Amino acid sequence: QVQLVDSGGRLVQAGGSLRLSCAASGRTFSSYVMGWFRQAPGKEREFVAAISWSGGITYYADSVKGRFTISRDNAKNTVYLQMNSLKPEDTAVYYCAARRGNISKLQIDYAYWGQGTQVTVSS
Repeated sequence: QVQLVDSGGRLVQAGGSLRLSCAASGRTFSSYVMGWFRQAPGKEREFVAAISWSGGITYYADSVKGRFTISRDNAKNTVYLQMNSLKPEDTAVYYCAARRGNISKLQIDYAYWGQGTQVTVSS
């Protein structure tokens, strides 16, 4: 099993940048695919980005492609989400998630979830 702790969310102005972190417990972090999802008020949770265990493969939602970058540091058991050119529509609670197996965009494929961190983008 792996336990995840999200952090880094805060209030930021439109056009600004923010980096979210997700720290994982356990000695097998490098074997997990990691993903970021978000849930805006009144909306369903949606996929944002995912990264393979090696970091060699990444997926992004179309809405964040070119603005967000997912990365990981297996030595630090941490995955990051660098968010640039933030827009008010990026406002949401962001969750990191982990799964064994192939990289995936589907929430149902992820067995482990962080508690979420709030990102608010003001216009």
